[in-house]
Amino acid sequence: MADALKFNKINEELQQKIKYDRKNHWVNPYAFKDENAIRRDNSVDKANLWRPVFVRDTEKIMHLPYYNRYADKTQVFSFKNNDDITRRAQHVQLVSRIARNIGSVLGLNLDLIEAIALGHDIGHTPFGHAGERFLSELYHNETGRYFNHNVHSTRVLDRIFARNFTLQTLDGVLCHNGEFEQQEYRPQYSKTFNEYDKEVEACYIEGARAIKRLIPSTLEGCVVRICDMIAYLGKDRQDAVLAGIIEPDYKFNTELIGTENAKIINNLTVDIIEHSYGKDYIMLSDTAFKDLSTAKKENYQVIYNNNTINQQYDKSIKPMFEELYYKLLDDVKRNDTDSIIYKHHINPIGNALKQYHGVEYSAEEKNQIVVDYIASMTDDYFIDLHKHLFPDSKHKIEYEPYFK
Repeated sequence: MADALKFNKINEELQQKIKYDRKNHWVNPYAFKDENAIRRDNSVDKANLWRPVFVRDTEKIMHLPYYNRYADKTQVFSFKNNDDITRRAQHVQLVSRIARNIGSVLGLNLDLIEAIALGHDIGHTPFGHAGERFLSELYHNETGRYFNHNVHSTRVLDRIFARNFTLQTLDGVLCHNGEFEQQEYRPQYSKTFNEYDKEVEACYIEGARAIKRLIPSTLEGCVVRICDMIAYLGKDRQDAVLAGIIEPDYKFNTELIGTENAKIINNLTVDIIEHSYGKDYIMLSDTAFKDLSTAKKENYQVIYNNNTINQQYDKSIKPMFEELYYKLLDDVKRNDTDSIIYKHHINPIGNALKQYHGVEYSAEEKNQIVVDYIASMTDDYFIDLHKHLFPDSKHKIEYEPYFK
């Protein structure tokens, strides 16, 4: 187990090659070039010297109101007043940082990496993957369609706010799903908007089966996809200790990449660089991929499938999702303009879409409107709205206090 204690380094021969390439201004021929970016409307959002194409995408994401909401959306652990437990805001920053580190050494487009990373979870539900699962079940029961956070993130960027993002950013967000590890990531180069739109629709119809087929169109998208996993594996273990789910000395079993957050990040970064530098794909070694899969499996066994966590979600949050969903759906069907869904969601979104794009948001399918609204909520907003609409409900959430 000596390797588990070790921070690996890029082998000396490759380090010298990278230094030589940098000195001689080597340009990675497989990095995505800004001039090849395309938008749905290429007549506007023209790049310039001080706001290049993907910097524009990044800034659009950061100025969306939903970006603020990252700060109060659960990553894994809800119901605890503990400011040190990761929220989704930190997660997207960690993905961006790790992916930019790798992308910098590989000579990739760092602005594109940042845009994909910061936008990849902007459509995520409150209460993490449990909330995503509950919302998908309700949506599917009513429409036969599936909800998935990566697909909804692209809807937020491309449809709800319709800010004319590049295909490359949207595609990277769509294809980011960190639940499906691979040893090798080969981009589907030259993807078009038509192909992208078909992939999005397939995800609504087929759900996970279609998501498993998604392949990013850029190396930058591939890097973000693998870094989504790298960012949460060790961090979730740290949070599990803070949440009292596992003991600080719990023994995980991955030798090459290590078992702690810092080692996992460093050692996977080193492995990816060693097996991907100068290539038109992103690759992990056999041992690193085995360790990555093992680490993910172990996290599921002791953290994500923990009975204490899941019972809290199933007993309280799931029925609260159901009560909210059908109350809001009824309000929309009755065109109750005094409802909170109109005041806080339909009207502000609809007014902006109509003003800038001439689109009537209220004409959207009614279940989709409800899904859009619930997915946009933070954890606290969801709880407060439920309390406001159902003051006598037996389903309530009480956070573990700071001071027990």
